[in-house]
Amino acid sequence: MEQNVILAIVIFAATYLIIISERIHRSAIAMLGAFLMLIFNVESQEKAFEHIDFNTIGLLIGMMIIVNIMKRSGFFEYLAIKAAKLAKGDPWKIIVSFCFITAISSALLDNVTTILLIAPVTFVVTDKLELNPIPFLLPEILISNIGGTATLIGDPPNIMIGSAANLGFMDFVTNLAPVIVIVFIVIMFILKFIYKKDLKCKTENKMKIMKLDEKLAIKDKKILIKSSTVLILTIIGFMLHQKFGYESATIALIGASVLLVIGKVDVEELFYEIEWPTIFFFASLFMLVGALEEVGIMETLATKMINLTNGNIFLTAMIILWGSAIASAFLDNIPFVATMIPLIRNMSEVGGLEVGPLWWSLALGACLGGNGSLVGASANVIVAGMLEKKNNKLGFITFLKIGFPIMIVSVFISCIYLIIFYF
Repeated sequence: MEQNVILAIVIFAATYLIIISERIHRSAIAMLGAFLMLIFNVESQEKAFEHIDFNTIGLLIGMMIIVNIMKRSGFFEYLAIKAAKLAKGDPWKIIVSFCFITAISSALLDNVTTILLIAPVTFVVTDKLELNPIPFLLPEILISNIGGTATLIGDPPNIMIGSAANLGFMDFVTNLAPVIVIVFIVIMFILKFIYKKDLKCKTENKMKIMKLDEKLAIKDKKILIKSSTVLILTIIGFMLHQKFGYESATIALIGASVLLVIGKVDVEELFYEIEWPTIFFFASLFMLVGALEEVGIMETLATKMINLTNGNIFLTAMIILWGSAIASAFLDNIPFVATMIPLIRNMSEVGGLEVGPLWWSLALGACLGGNGSLVGASANVIVAGMLEKKNNKLGFITFLKIGFPIMIVSVFISCIYLIIFYF
């Protein structure tokens, strides 16, 4: 084996293991791993930078700017309180309405922001109802991961897959949204069965919900109108970008720059809120995986995968779907997807396989797999931390007992969907 191949494997494996161990911040270790590839001449700086997918990076930054401006309006809090009042304080109806809002928001924004916005309102509602917040928040977490699967911009793995496979917003909507609607309905019935005994409350507590004033939640009406308008136009842009030959990052960054101008926000303060560690994590991962491509490892793995499945696309899709779901339940799905993308691309180039269904298998497995355990998705960990501050512990095993079966059901439905429509 050539020296460069050995170095690439050692650096990549060591970086991956440290990311999994969470002993060092994932962005820091990913950057170190990426630049070790350069120091040891596994790949040149020029080639490494070519491997960075700037469409993914641009799309992430653009949407982060839009979301960070929009969340200043108080729109989500308004929507949640309004929904709770329309449900007349009925706990199950509130869970359904909050989950519906979460699913739509996660599909159009991102899971973590959605959860950060809806969780505080959920705590207010459960305090008024004098109920345990876990039966409300756990469904919201699960549905945020499910809803984010439906669109190009809903979950980072989808952004990466869309950019690599040249798949647009409407490609994701037409191929993934139908099965996600089915998954949403089935999972809500399961959650009702699980939590129906925990949702009994006094009538006077329901009346406390009716006294909440949703208008007080609006913090800045001008920002609300401007950001909502820009978000709607950006979504329309995503729907049409392929028709006019624009990349999705172009649409997101146009929307972000327009909103920065008309929103009249403090730009320096806003840029401080951008999740730069996430951006550098993505860039470093692209460089790391690019090094594996440069030394021919991905091509070798693709050949072995084709030999293992005899080029059977159905078998390959099922392995990717279930494998990525199980892996994403316990590992960070972003580095996993970053590794799988060049592998699938090489399977097309080496074996001449029609890999279209494989992209959908990867998206469904990687995104829905995040529900498998507490560490499967960032939203899960964030809500567990918020609950702990409120003296309501959501432990690993508690989450696993609900989340893992939900993940299995979701992936099983996806499996049936893929078999019916793609094989």
